Amino acid sequence: QVQLVESGGGLVQAGESLSLSCVVSGSDLRQYALGWYRQAPGQQRELVAFFTIFSNPYYPDSMKDRFTISRDNTKNTIYLNSIGLKSEDTAVYYCAAGSNTQMLAARPEYWGQGTQVTVSS
Repeated sequence: QVQLVESGGGLVQAGESLSLSCVVSGSDLRQYALGWYRQAPGQQRELVAFFTIFSNPYYPDSMKDRFTISRDNTKNTIYLNSIGLKSEDTAVYYCAAGSNTQMLAARPEYWGQGTQVTVSS
């Protein structure tokens, strides 16, 4: 079992930056890829970034410019830093864990509860 708890969401102005955190707990975390998804109202959940099980960062092309994933293994925490936020970045952001294949297919084994990010223009 893996538990994921996100924090750091909120209301920001367009153009601002935001950092999200996800504390990960459970057994043998080294066997999981860890990352972030988001889901905007009326939209499907989409991958933002994740660390493969080899700890290599992966970004879909659409996310490379403004999002950065990082991690602190001493704190069992991963982070998502975003810059230049736009109104279309408004979404619930979820932390997730799974295999590399599951993450790429947007079907991770475990999900956090999500944290709302609202970008006001």
